[in-house]
Amino acid sequence: MPTPKTRRGLAALPAVALLATGCTAMNDPGGDGGDGTITLSFANSYTTQHPHTRCGIQAVADEINGMDNGVTIETFPNSQLGDDTERFTSVMEGDVDMDVQGSSALASTYDPIGVLDMAYAFDGADHLFEFFDSESAERLKDDFAEQTGTRILDVWFFGMRHFSANTAIREPADLKGLRMRYPDSPIYLENAKAVGADPTAVAFEEVYLGLQQGIIDGQENPIPTIAEQSFDEVQSHVSLSGHQTGSQLIVVNEDRWQQLSADQQDALRTAVHETRADNRDCVEEEEQRILDEWKQNGQVTVVDDVDREAFATRAENHFTSTLSGEQLRLYEQVRAAAE
Repeated sequence: MPTPKTRRGLAALPAVALLATGCTAMNDPGGDGGDGTITLSFANSYTTQHPHTRCGIQAVADEINGMDNGVTIETFPNSQLGDDTERFTSVMEGDVDMDVQGSSALASTYDPIGVLDMAYAFDGADHLFEFFDSESAERLKDDFAEQTGTRILDVWFFGMRHFSANTAIREPADLKGLRMRYPDSPIYLENAKAVGADPTAVAFEEVYLGLQQGIIDGQENPIPTIAEQSFDEVQSHVSLSGHQTGSQLIVVNEDRWQQLSADQQDALRTAVHETRADNRDCVEEEEQRILDEWKQNGQVTVVDDVDREAFATRAENHFTSTLSGEQLRLYEQVRAAAE
């Protein structure tokens, strides 16, 4: 079975040419073909079959490309233009126009935004969207733009993150002694502490092998990601902890944004926003399809009696006692929005 790392390796050579295309687009404000059309590169890290690609990025591209308003979007899935850190750097520098990023990755550039990825900060997708559409979020977006030179157009739901292991995880005590894989980022490693996990940082591309060889005992991801990456082949239990409301932010280079007319900006902003609901439906439908399949074939034991309140209380106590400054202010605003 080709691993994500293998697939990325195969794409490495054309990525150079693609990145050069992105650079050319930025250096030619009038458009790529000399006819006044602006072509925007829209990159992401997901495969073409992932809900975020099928029902998100490609949906936005199809909507804009069908308008004949002087803007076209060219999509680059599957990390063709680099991994998350590389791509966002490219967006800031203007070599890639648009990208889809998790807030924990963006936090390396603007620390406070990492709050959006903290364990149990949000109670679900509705809470996420309500906060992001509020006045409180406007300050966050403005400060982020000033700090990074990129603009956040909207937020999409990535799915609830859940634990997988070869044993059930129903309460914080069940994590004791398990080497749980977490992404190697400050926010995710802090999330592990918040819920009582012992984190082991492993690159995403190496998770399957790590689970297969017993280097790690478990991991955490949304259901579609667990299935897409075949983690269910090497894990017997998926515990529906819902410990993180996964979100993805759609960002665009600010200089490139300013090259668009007001009508073009409005069309792009609207397309991204209106895709939000369908993208969520696509993610949740895929999640339910996979859960039903697991339950029917017995390949995976789905643990749905997780004590989420115990996990959430532990996480909130952790963050309110360890966060400070702008992060604490934002975290308290997010939690207040749930009430």
